[in-house]
Amino acid sequence: MTAGHPFRSWRRRRPAVVIELVPSPVRRHIVSVPVGPDAVRQTREAMTQRFGEVGVVPDSVFADAVLLVVSELVTNVLRHAPRSIVADVGVTVGSGQLVVSVADAEPCLPDLEPGAMGAGLELVAELAGEYDGDISAEPAVGHDGKVVLVRFSLPSWAMDRPRSRGTGRWPGE
Repeated sequence: MTAGHPFRSWRRRRPAVVIELVPSPVRRHIVSVPVGPDAVRQTREAMTQRFGEVGVVPDSVFADAVLLVVSELVTNVLRHAPRSIVADVGVTVGSGQLVVSVADAEPCLPDLEPGAMGAGLELVAELAGEYDGDISAEPAVGHDGKVVLVRFSLPSWAMDRPRSRGTGRWPGE
């Protein structure tokens, strides 16, 4: 190394061009649904509307699996979270994953060990597993409740292809 330039030798070994991989943008939507007899229907309708915004093909098998997971988790809020007056249901897409989150005001975390879950959470775990995903639960931030998270790896066939800018057509059409 020469005096005054301590990093010169390091630079000589570095490539002239460095490619930085930046993850795709994250798209997130959260819907607050009043806990009551119409909560599951309202949540399914809201999530179906958001699928197009996050790039999921609305009529795909994958979308159906996500809607079933949302239905089961909101049903669990109705059954097991008596302190909750609303459920915050989110869908986040980014970095090759779709994450469904359902937050309620009940601080008791569900037991997610195999054999300890109820039939609804077992179904949720099975559906997530079919898409290389998982289920977890954690205390909520900012209040005494909890958040149940279900992660799915995004299958490429379940995602909308971007349209060519300004034409409304798919690339190559």
